[in-house]
Amino acid sequence: MEYRRFGDTYVLRLERGEEVISSLESFCRQEKIALGSVEGLGASDRAVIGLYDVSERVYHKTEFTEPMEITSLLGNISQKDGEVYLHLHITLGRADSSVIGGHLNECRISATCELFVRALPGTVERRLDEETGLKLL
Repeated sequence: MEYRRFGDTYVLRLERGEEVISSLESFCRQEKIALGSVEGLGASDRAVIGLYDVSERVYHKTEFTEPMEITSLLGNISQKDGEVYLHLHITLGRADSSVIGGHLNECRISATCELFVRALPGTVERRLDEETGLKLL
């Protein structure tokens, strides 16, 4: 990963083979970013995306291993139990021009991933929402 800072915004480039979530978590710890936003695009050859079923209180995950364009990667940075927590969603374009998307669990970069991370002052700790079973902002 390479990155540069411009005021409160960082421009990152992930390299082939890097995993998005672990790379971003490491970056946030290194730069002491506890609150912020993420946006990006790029290419992936392996992604695990999910959908949370509120009635069952379970994430359904699906793995995709094929060439895909990251047409949109959006999310936020907060804290969960005092640690960096990324809440990211992704939309991936397939070779037939169809798209898939959902909550991002894993994503391996096949060519590059270009990200903008905006750091905000402060901290927001996620708290358990009894109705949904999720730790929400």
